[in-house]
Amino acid sequence: MRLRISVLILLFTFGLTLCLKEAENYKSRGTILGPDIRDCACCGGWYINIDTAEYEFDILPENTNIDLAKDKFPINVKLDWQLSNRLPCPYKWVNISRITRY
Repeated sequence: MRLRISVLILLFTFGLTLCLKEAENYKSRGTILGPDIRDCACCGGWYINIDTAEYEFDILPENTNIDLAKDKFPINVKLDWQLSNRLPCPYKWVNISRITRY
């Protein structure tokens, strides 16, 4: 009986650890460089360097520890993202689904 309880506790602890590690994995690392103050069709938002390529974004997800109005740049981040379909320049805009400092 004690062996079964010990095995169950061990399995529960192992499973919890795996879940927590999975939640910490992000697709990429990047650096938010600062605002884009130009005035054109493909301008505005914020510059972000992701995996050695530079992109722009305009909003962050709600649950983030980053305040773009108050924080000092550059900001090192971990994030999940995808290229945006924003016209007329979808190749340089990204949608950020999850982001945090590191």
